[in-house]
Amino acid sequence: MRIIGGAKGGRRLVEWDDSAIRPMRDFVRGALFNIVADFVPNAAFLDLFCGTGSVGLEALSRGARSCTFVDRSSEACAIVRRNLDALDFLSVGEVVEGDCLEVIDRLTRVGRRFDLVFVGPPYHHELVSKILDRLADGRLLTDDPVVIAEIHELESLVPRFGELTLVDHRRYGDNQLFFFRSGTGEPQGGEEVVSA
Repeated sequence: MRIIGGAKGGRRLVEWDDSAIRPMRDFVRGALFNIVADFVPNAAFLDLFCGTGSVGLEALSRGARSCTFVDRSSEACAIVRRNLDALDFLSVGEVVEGDCLEVIDRLTRVGRRFDLVFVGPPYHHELVSKILDRLADGRLLTDDPVVIAEIHELESLVPRFGELTLVDHRRYGDNQLFFFRSGTGEPQGGEEVVSA
């Protein structure tokens, strides 16, 4: 696993040998960041269910001004801290250990706001909808946010959560990426399908 683009492109990441962790494959991560490339520079990024942190670290490499990594696993959080240190990102990366829903509430209470949010929980636990419902009130988001959700090919999501509206949907092998923006327009959604 490596950083694909940006200032740290090509640098290898510390990985964790645990079958419960499902790092996003490089080609899917590359596709994701090609889609949101214009939104990443100077963004405040929130990586929920961060695992080893590959998505948030990619955002920092590509110019995000900060990233908050959230995971309930102390081992995963330790790996993220090691990667932040190895990439000289300790000053712009924050690691928060805890349940993602509880951390969302905590960050909201202290007035934090994010431009980009990635939600990548374990598959088949129906967690994405719960997170998007919690984000839908907009209090944790800036005025023009992008929220990206990753789910398994056999899972599905509704096209609207409060003010968050689906604007794009892509499939890459057994991964699906859903892109939501704030607004009241009709859900859109070109779909790109790429075999694994």
